[in-house]
Amino acid sequence: QGQLVESGGGSVQAVGSLRLSCAASGYTYSGYCMGWFRQAPGKGREGVAGIATDGTTTYADSVKGRFTISKDNAKHTLYLKMNSLKPEDTAMYYCAAARTGLYCSAGSIQYFVARGQGTQVTVSS
Repeated sequence: QGQLVESGGGSVQAVGSLRLSCAASGYTYSGYCMGWFRQAPGKGREGVAGIATDGTTTYADSVKGRFTISKDNAKHTLYLKMNSLKPEDTAMYYCAAARTGLYCSAGSIQYFVARGQGTQVTVSS
């Protein structure tokens, strides 16, 4: 069984940036969709970004153009670079993975069973 461990969250002012990391030990990237979802207090989960095994990326409309998902296969690490942060981006961010082949939509990420413990992102105005 693999393990997903997020890091890099914190508090930042609006229009600032953060980079989240997810150490994905025990996972191979072949055939896996990996991504990030978030959950704000009192709200449901929202898929943020996904990256397929072939490197294809997808994003939620709410973060498109501001967030960038990437992965380093050699380091088995997934990243989420977040620019131009807004207060509405405040949430707990989770990385998740599933063996879905090439299907990897951002909207599917929040349904993956394999996920980390989360890292908190707080954006103040």
